[in-house]
Amino acid sequence: MMNKKLEVKNLRISFRTASGKVQAVRDISFDLYEGETLAIVGESGSGKSVTTRAIMGISALNAIVENGEIFYDGKDLLKFSEDDFQELRGNKIAMIFQDPMSSLNPIVKVGKQLTEAMLLKNRTRRKNGKKDFHRILINLRKAVKSSGADASGEFEKLVGKFVRAEKIGVRAESSYLLARKNAEEAAERIKELLVTYEKESETVIRSKCGAAYRYAAKCSDEFLPAYRTELFSGLVQKLKASAPCAETDLRELLGILEEGLAQPVPEFYCIGYYRAFSENAAAEKDAVKDIPAFNADARAFCKEFDETFGDAAGQGVRYAHEQSVLRKREALERLRAARAALEPEWDKAEVSKLTKELAALVQNCINPVETRKESAERTFGPCILSYCSRYFSGIRKNEKEKLRYDRQVKKRDAMLAKNKQIDWKVTPPSLTDLGAIRQNMFSAIDALISLYERQTSPDFCFDSEEETRGIVGCLKERASQTAVKVNKTSAKRRALRLLNEVGIPDAEKRYSQYPFQLSGGQRQRIVIAIALSADPDILICDEPTTALDVTIQAQILELINKVKRERNLSVIFITHDLGVVANIADRIAVMYAGKIVEYGTSEEIFYSPAHPYTWALLSSMPDLESSERLEAIPGTPPNMIYPPEGDAFAERNRYALEIDFKKQPPMFQITDTHYAATWLLHPLAPKVDIPASVTDRINRMKKEAEGESR
Repeated sequence: MMNKKLEVKNLRISFRTASGKVQAVRDISFDLYEGETLAIVGESGSGKSVTTRAIMGISALNAIVENGEIFYDGKDLLKFSEDDFQELRGNKIAMIFQDPMSSLNPIVKVGKQLTEAMLLKNRTRRKNGKKDFHRILINLRKAVKSSGADASGEFEKLVGKFVRAEKIGVRAESSYLLARKNAEEAAERIKELLVTYEKESETVIRSKCGAAYRYAAKCSDEFLPAYRTELFSGLVQKLKASAPCAETDLRELLGILEEGLAQPVPEFYCIGYYRAFSENAAAEKDAVKDIPAFNADARAFCKEFDETFGDAAGQGVRYAHEQSVLRKREALERLRAARAALEPEWDKAEVSKLTKELAALVQNCINPVETRKESAERTFGPCILSYCSRYFSGIRKNEKEKLRYDRQVKKRDAMLAKNKQIDWKVTPPSLTDLGAIRQNMFSAIDALISLYERQTSPDFCFDSEEETRGIVGCLKERASQTAVKVNKTSAKRRALRLLNEVGIPDAEKRYSQYPFQLSGGQRQRIVIAIALSADPDILICDEPTTALDVTIQAQILELINKVKRERNLSVIFITHDLGVVANIADRIAVMYAGKIVEYGTSEEIFYSPAHPYTWALLSSMPDLESSERLEAIPGTPPNMIYPPEGDAFAERNRYALEIDFKKQPPMFQITDTHYAATWLLHPLAPKVDIPASVTDRINRMKKEAEGESR
């Protein structure tokens, strides 16, 4: 099963304006999975960008989040403070905006804007790595102690050895990474020089050799033996000689640099343990000549310790799991009883007390040692507390809305009775759907009951050895995270690599330029590079191609797709043009007037569209094959200060039924992955075929896809 990265539930956002409250996003829900691209498509004003800005915590000051949750990593982003968002933005979730010039500071050079984010995020990353390392280790120690397996205090001694080995390994890794980065930079500069060596003057060659020397002279490290030879030192010294370095010497030096970079990466945890506790380590420190052999020796030396540490940790892992299962079995009865208790009308005092008890109960059931936790369990407490709060605040709000609506109706009727002209409309009551909140509460409890029943079943398989390996591996990963130090020099090197990665020609020159000196396509590539600089999990692209011409659009789309594949990113792609996402989206959500009206895989939306609005979008897509005139969607989107009582698309929908004007359609399930909100899918609705213009376009798209696959 794919790992869920982001979960949006029943999100509703409005804006306060002088004319009234604009309902921009109305109860939308969607999920984003690891490594997929979700496209959100719709006309301007449909609520696409409002949704993504809420995810980033950058909503307008007059925005009101009336309902919903946005879960990332088990936490509701709508409850984040600005300080919390500062750690999240860029580091975990990055965003590319429509106009690159509005994202860049016009009076700050491109290089500084790129490196500034790297330097700031690196500090946060190292700080979080250290914090997570100690948190996981503390939980593991508590579990082992509680299991009674460490009565003699032996595990505490093992933990001390583990921490010492990691500290020594991290110091060695930090030094190694710095030297390796210098070697990579020296190799890159020598490669660039060799490409144009015969055409360059002696002055230029000396200058470029001097630039390469600054890095080559700093790439010596005990774990890069290729750079600790007299031959290498002699070739490096030739780089700063008064006479230009010969091409043959440059090629030989480049060969040694590449040879060193091709060597296996040292296993620093094993090496750290070997250095800490081996009697031979001190004598061998300056004699590391064969990295694979040294890795093997270090692994062999710490093998017994790893097994002992793993066995002791495994007892704590098993104990923590067993205790968690016992607590979950007890919690199941309480959850079932609570589910039944919530069926009648809700009393505020009773329900508030019950939800707090359930949240504390489930929090106590969470296994503190597990590094990967179930989403339904982690989000349960915040969810039910939020549902309880919204339900009872919704009761008060609904009463106020009804009173306001009745006053407006009374005022209108009185004016009409006096034959006065009215130039305003009665704003329909904006009511909180109390039934939906109750249903969400029941769904959250039912999902958790189902999860706990599965986890407490005798058939449930728990592999304690695999779990222990995962926890120990996570500890090593967090420790290694603190070893990656970014200074101004390394930040510049990485910035130049990013510029090359996003297809910026002559990266060194662009690095020193201002944004206004670049073309629109180059500026958008710079914005993409900045977004990628902190290695985010999720990339939000808010119409990144709208301000660009057609040929540049294709290049940017291809770049985003390439970066997503290489980095295994999860992408949310916002656009008003359905044709743009044809080749990049895995799933598509079609939005209209603040609601998702159709939701499915890319193939389902393009080849089996079910909503008339999706038909209209497909009909309005230009292509090279169609000779008929493109169909425009008649009318304009509704005024969301006065949202329609029924389907918001009904006024523009030539296939609208009578019920469309009276009642909003629910989401009808077509397949396991395909849903659409249209009364045409109701079993009693008359059969309406997809328009011929749409079916013709679908057939052409299928033929094109088949031709490309061949």
